[in-house]
Amino acid sequence: MPDMKLKLKIWRQKNAKTKGSFVSYDLDNVSPDMSFLEMLDALNKRLVEAGKEPVAFDHDCREGICGSCGMYINGYPHGPVPGLTTCHLAMRYFNDGDSITIEPWRAKAFPVIKDLIVDRSAFDRIQVAGGFISVTAGAAAEANAILVSKVKSDEAFDSAICIGCGACVASCKNASAMLFVSAKISQFALLPQGKVEAKARVRAMIREMDKQGFGNCSNTGACEAQCPKQIKLTNIARLNREYYKAY
Repeated sequence: MPDMKLKLKIWRQKNAKTKGSFVSYDLDNVSPDMSFLEMLDALNKRLVEAGKEPVAFDHDCREGICGSCGMYINGYPHGPVPGLTTCHLAMRYFNDGDSITIEPWRAKAFPVIKDLIVDRSAFDRIQVAGGFISVTAGAAAEANAILVSKVKSDEAFDSAICIGCGACVASCKNASAMLFVSAKISQFALLPQGKVEAKARVRAMIREMDKQGFGNCSNTGACEAQCPKQIKLTNIARLNREYYKAY
């Protein structure tokens, strides 16, 4: 597949206090083997060489683990391909001559810091509010000391793979964090080790979620559809049950 020429329409915003706007760039020699972030790297290299301000965007591991690379791509969080983070989105999914619109998450709880970077520390505060679990740290415990069925352990693991990228918030018309919070609740609620603080945990996390300004669940399922780790909507039902039991 030959190299491509693309038209990029990117949100530029100097800082949190200034108004932003879209700026258009033409970029050629884009290899289909590039990742989306590598394409942005190529654009920034050209901008720097021209003495212009590069586009600011978040990234860290570039292995689909850290969740920091999230951005809207043509109206989709992380891009139009299901189950992928932005760093794993290959340019082969686009065509020569395509116009690509790139913008940051749009949510009150995720204020824009600069360009495509948003402040997602609200997620950190929710997790901190959840506190700890009562387990003995140190030497490895006997494997059969606490028996956990494979079904429950698999479900807990499927919830624990949430990377906190914020795509669920960005895709929800109410900017709800329910899928994120429910995944963090579920990974403990499904295991014996998480039972001790279960009631205090769910109360504290829901309270902090509301305090951070996230909206209510819209029940449209957009969060599950756009989650790069495909966290299930059933976690929200479990969160509701845990919350009701806590009162």
